[in-house]
Amino acid sequence: SYRNKIEYTFSNKRWILTEEATNINNDFITFTDKERLALGFHIPGLFSKVLDIKECKLQEEPSNAIRLFTKQYAIDNNLSFFDITAHSGLLRNLVIRISSTGEIMVIIVAGAEEREDYDELIARGKSKNRFKDNLSSKDKESVEALLSAICNKFPQVTSTFYVANNKGNDTIAGSPIFHYSGKEYITEKMEDLDFRISPKSFYQTNSDQAYKLYCVVRDFAELKGDEIVYDLYTGTGTIALFLAKRAKKVVGIEYVEDAIEDAKNNAANNKIKNVSFYAGDMKEVLNETFIKNNGNPDIIVLDPPRAGIDPKVADVILNTNVKKIIYVSCNPASQARDLAILSSKYEVIKVQPVDMFPHTQHVENVVLLKIIDNK
Repeated sequence: SYRNKIEYTFSNKRWILTEEATNINNDFITFTDKERLALGFHIPGLFSKVLDIKECKLQEEPSNAIRLFTKQYAIDNNLSFFDITAHSGLLRNLVIRISSTGEIMVIIVAGAEEREDYDELIARGKSKNRFKDNLSSKDKESVEALLSAICNKFPQVTSTFYVANNKGNDTIAGSPIFHYSGKEYITEKMEDLDFRISPKSFYQTNSDQAYKLYCVVRDFAELKGDEIVYDLYTGTGTIALFLAKRAKKVVGIEYVEDAIEDAKNNAANNKIKNVSFYAGDMKEVLNETFIKNNGNPDIIVLDPPRAGIDPKVADVILNTNVKKIIYVSCNPASQARDLAILSSKYEVIKVQPVDMFPHTQHVENVVLLKIIDNK
């Protein structure tokens, strides 16, 4: 087990295994509606199909037990599983986060359907879109009863939430989130730093290897104490705070506002004062005025999502003439593309992959670039 976060998907049409589909006489077997229910992972290449999971070893217990209990409770209490084709059903996702400190967060993502008082609200001139991500009072009661049952069964759960998501995808960014019980965050620890992680916050899924990854970044930075560092795509500020004690100043930028709030809280809780965090679209925030106000960087750390960096962001970075860039990527293809763009002014000095995802082909890759003196 190595994952501190796992997201399972509810489905009313689970993937039927070949050995299940026929009996000894090769006759096709039909399944009842309850036998078709799943709580597991999407089949690769078939987003509408979900493989029901009996045992998952990617996350430590009680993760497995929580998933099995949640599914059985939902069946026993006739809670509807999501139908991705019809875009209906109450239960959509189960997210379990377990921190290195032993804290456990459980999040139920519910398919937001029309409220019971929808017609009345429309009659009063309210916008349909205003209520599309709300749950009816009945559905809220059902979800809260499920969370209550989970807490009673697993008292070690320290934090529970539910989310109303009516979008066409499973991302909960921008969806209303409701705190049900316990703390409003879980805590990760790294060296002498504590990081508060809220439901929507990104944190590297492998806590042990995340520490090794950040050590590589810190080693590549070779900080002497007088540098201004920009941490772009800072998330909850983990890299920024990890570097701050050895730098003059660290500036972090991140698109997700909730993550920036976490970053600011993490800085305050760790009594780190030489950091500042900004929320917004990178290509809009990072401009000449921003750099003038915050100081020209000596080092830029890039840790973008899988899509890599926007060409406009690359242009701004090139114009800064920053001496050193450290590029952290979970997608070698987009990283290679971006390195080719940056190669007009920068050369690759070091490359260090870090295995964050055991038994898969995926790695995090850290690249150190330095400005070419004659460019």
